[in-house]
Amino acid sequence: MSELLPIFLNLAGRDVLLVGGGRVAEAKLRQLLAAGARVRVVAPAISSTIRGAGVDTRERGFDPVDLDGAWLVVAAATPEVNRLVADAAESRRVFVNAVDDPANATAFLSGVVRREGVTLAISTSGDAPALTALLRESLDAVLPSDLAAWVSTAREQRIDWRRDGVPMDERKPLLLRALNAIYDGSPSVERAASADGASASPPKLDGSAERVPWLCGPEDSWL
Repeated sequence: MSELLPIFLNLAGRDVLLVGGGRVAEAKLRQLLAAGARVRVVAPAISSTIRGAGVDTRERGFDPVDLDGAWLVVAAATPEVNRLVADAAESRRVFVNAVDDPANATAFLSGVVRREGVTLAISTSGDAPALTALLRESLDAVLPSDLAAWVSTAREQRIDWRRDGVPMDERKPLLLRALNAIYDGSPSVERAASADGASASPPKLDGSAERVPWLCGPEDSWL
């Protein structure tokens, strides 16, 4: 398989077709609804959970016409049905996420960490979903508990950079200094280091004399 292009889609208010009506489809439906998608579900048998979710349901087999108007299709059915969906979607130029079926997929949903306006996504091209989940948990564990302060600082800095015409290649060191400034003189950095049994001197963000905030344990994240 060729290299994938990582991309984030804005599905809010856009039509997405979900083919499948069982437990796997239920999990995908939750993700799609959280993204604000307008979902319609097609399957010969649809669970009561999906029927009670307030989405358009059509209790029958897949028909290529179901793809009309769809921006994305999620195939959570058998490999045979997924192949029918993939073939029909290819001619319509609609991307397909085929659950646990990479041979019939052109789009892959990733392991996701969402925190304080930051989204991290991990993919193994559908080949190793368990590893995707493990990496997601590992990344979640090293994100700072006060990530909101990082995001706020970065937003404020960007406003200043754009106002002052700061070139893109000069912004990273400026941001590193601004993030370190959050923790200047903060005893919580030293306490966090001691609690972890590590050195009281945190590592550097950029190799300079400035300090990096000590990273705390994970918070709840959305998958």
